Amino acid sequence: MAEAGIASRRKSEVLIAEGHVQVNGETVTEQGIKVGIHDQVSVDGIPLNHAKLVYYLLNKPRGVISSSKDDKGRKTVVDILAENVDARVYPVGRLDYDTTGLLLLTNDGEMANKLTHPRFEFEKTYVAKVQGIVKNEEMKQLRLGVKVEGRKTHPAKTKVLDTDTTKRTSLVELTIHEGRNHQVKKMMKAVGHEVIKLHRESYGFLTLQGVQSGEFRALRTSEVMELRKQTGLSE
Repeated sequence: MAEAGIASRRKSEVLIAEGHVQVNGETVTEQGIKVGIHDQVSVDGIPLNHAKLVYYLLNKPRGVISSSKDDKGRKTVVDILAENVDARVYPVGRLDYDTTGLLLLTNDGEMANKLTHPRFEFEKTYVAKVQGIVKNEEMKQLRLGVKVEGRKTHPAKTKVLDTDTTKRTSLVELTIHEGRNHQVKKMMKAVGHEVIKLHRESYGFLTLQGVQSGEFRALRTSEVMELRKQTGLSE
């Protein structure tokens, strides 16, 4: 089920336990049942097809939802790929509506689950334009970890890229491996700076080189193999 992009491995286990899965027409609720190539697996009566796994890297533009659909009718990241990608893909994690930059999309539920799991500590690098002149002491606080909603963040890698003393703004680079909601914005607020603009530059070893805003590309075979290696899927 995870390989077919229906759900992550954990969510698949929940679907099985709740009686949504059938093997050869019979509902199963036990985990770990072996199925062969001639067995027909269905979810709520819909046959499960072993879809080809695909992986895409998108340079998400501002004002687009990191979701497969939006109840308010706003444009989603899946809409951007829809005209040229036949597979049903989903974003790996999310970027805020007003945040731009690198986002992965795939129909590989198991891979997506691994990539977002804290255990694997995939580093994500962001560039943030913030209000105020950032001080070295504030950068040190971020490197040591700051309290966000009662929990201390893991140490971040930080760098001040530029300051504008006239407009009283700073451009800073942060590298983190956690994935809490609005984390970079909350971290910067914790040291006294509101984020004006936020852009994700990289995700692990993947970068946006050659991919303009609103554009996407398929991951190379070597990149997929490296992701599988780093998440333990190739073992």
